[in-house]
Amino acid sequence: MALLGRVAQVCHVISAFWVVVLALIIFVDVGGRNLFNVPLLGAVEIIKNSVVSITFLQLPLAIYRGGMIRTTLIYDAVSPYLQRYIRSFANILGLLFFLGMAYSSWGPSLEAWSIGEYEGEGALRVPTYPVRLLVTLTSGFTGFVYFYLLYLDWTGQLLPEMEQNDQPEQSSNV
Repeated sequence: MALLGRVAQVCHVISAFWVVVLALIIFVDVGGRNLFNVPLLGAVEIIKNSVVSITFLQLPLAIYRGGMIRTTLIYDAVSPYLQRYIRSFANILGLLFFLGMAYSSWGPSLEAWSIGEYEGEGALRVPTYPVRLLVTLTSGFTGFVYFYLLYLDWTGQLLPEMEQNDQPEQSSNV
């Protein structure tokens, strides 16, 4: 696996641990509400920001492994030559979309960082600038993943498991 795949894997592992922490926060919040009538302060703000972060951390690996949802009705009906063009078109759209997101969110991310943007009032104020920066950086990285897949495809290095990750495995049991 290339360095790019390893970085995507690290992002995915971080998001998995974040999900566990988020589950614990939800458990403590719900338990505190129901058992002691004392909710965990800031839980709602932490959860809102965490969902966005977890989603963007998982995107690069899902795209790198070919795990995004797609309709193959037309794709399966055309020749391998045209399949390459369809994959290329999809990769170019993904590249442009995520680089556009990174570009358009860069300024607001820097501004949020410089002013120390936060969400919430009272006892716990949750900083939102790390989430904004994370969305910006992972959008740029995801765009680069699309570019890398485009490069692999046109140089004949795209591995079948990267292209067709959604195929069911054949069972040898009859």
